[in-house]
Amino acid sequence: MTDGGGSTRGAGAAVPCQSRLVTTPDPDDLCWRPATELAALVLAREISARELLEAHLARIEAVNPAINAIVTLDADGARAAADAADAALAAGEEVGPLHGLPVAHKDTHATGGMLTTWGSPLHARNVPAHDELVVSRLKAAGAIRVGKTNVPEFAAGSHTFNPVFGPTHNPYRHGLSAGGSSGGAAAALAAGLVPLAEGSDMGGSLRNPAAFCNVVGLRPTPGRVPTHPAAMGWSQLSVQGPMGRTVGDVALTLSALAGPDPRVPISLTGDPAVFAAPLPTELTGLRVAWAPDLGGRVPVDPVITEVLTAQLGVFGDLGATVEEDCPDLRGADEVFGVLRAWLFEATFGDLVRKDPEAVKETIRWNAGRGAELTGADVGRAEIAHTRLYERVVEFFDRYDVLLAPTTQVPPFPVEQEYPTEVAGVPMEDYLGWMRSCTLISATGCPALSLPGGFTSDGLPVGLQVVAAPRADRRLLEVAHAFEQATGFGRRRPELG
Repeated sequence: MTDGGGSTRGAGAAVPCQSRLVTTPDPDDLCWRPATELAALVLAREISARELLEAHLARIEAVNPAINAIVTLDADGARAAADAADAALAAGEEVGPLHGLPVAHKDTHATGGMLTTWGSPLHARNVPAHDELVVSRLKAAGAIRVGKTNVPEFAAGSHTFNPVFGPTHNPYRHGLSAGGSSGGAAAALAAGLVPLAEGSDMGGSLRNPAAFCNVVGLRPTPGRVPTHPAAMGWSQLSVQGPMGRTVGDVALTLSALAGPDPRVPISLTGDPAVFAAPLPTELTGLRVAWAPDLGGRVPVDPVITEVLTAQLGVFGDLGATVEEDCPDLRGADEVFGVLRAWLFEATFGDLVRKDPEAVKETIRWNAGRGAELTGADVGRAEIAHTRLYERVVEFFDRYDVLLAPTTQVPPFPVEQEYPTEVAGVPMEDYLGWMRSCTLISATGCPALSLPGGFTSDGLPVGLQVVAAPRADRRLLEVAHAFEQATGFGRRRPELG
């Protein structure tokens, strides 16, 4: 990796390393402090944005070659932005909630003047002229752009590898997947390379990597974080959202990302500042549903279920009641499968027909399924989508949140494209092992993954928390209380 403003390649062959879990990292290490704390320190001018940036650049230099999380780095541009941030504070200017905080952007999100490859050789030299909305909102909030995080090719699949930059390794164990498609973002956070990141989620791409890397990933209610530009602006299947090491950090970032945009037809109104308000540490009266296999619809590796079941008592200790229950998810597979295939055909269909070998086989397969759809197929899926939504809303009249596993398996080897079997059950396609997330995507509910414990051999397990549509604040409240009670997110990988 080299510094610069544009086409920089990440470390291709990663350096093997061993991870040792550390419960309490050095509190004086700026690279491990919560973003909420760092923002306050910068605002009070107790540390400078430049000092904070240099600490993270040094860690990127030391650690990133082993995990390949950040694949494009602009150290010089970040230094100039940090110096400008410090000058603004010195001049008494009004600043945003993320002022001076380093951030890395997903390599599927356009960054003006910086390489954006989508993990595809077709775009290996692509440098957009302008930022897309998620990038520009973070910049407007004062965040300092450091670089880009690794993704699967065209963000397809929940394992981060591509022919441009290679695979991203899990900071907790070299040689294992960091998840995806926001896998580079999750790994960068887990390794202390940046305090904040962002990503996107169609079938789990914010949640799965958060679970694999012991960080927090929020799939907001569709429209909460407007996506622009977007070819299909009415679609609610794919969303963008924040990632961080703590729920508070994610909430702070959401306050910068949320809010309506007149160009986005599904964008939600409301004051985004509500998300940055203090979060509770107790849950008295909360009604919690626990669905260890989403009502018998998904197989789950017993090691995942064992870890999460052991944590249910935490919710009782916090004042909540917990019952095993699950919304009626009939039709969710059809909804997700049809609408995803429709999107893939619209996005990649022409390319696949023109040059099939230009994209990986799973993209060809998914676009091919979309090409086979009829108008009647899409119509039936939309009817099923409406009925599913109505049943889920009714379910949340009885419960405040739903708990479920984020992933059905623990992190798997980077050489494996995707798990072909879960708990002895064969997976029909590359999406099968992600159904603990894809079924939830189809509901339109906000969902968050946060650290839920560790397997006996030290691998992270994510707990998925789901709330009613538009109840994003409630979701953050519940996740924060659990996080504070357990402290799983403070258990770090030692990488150097």
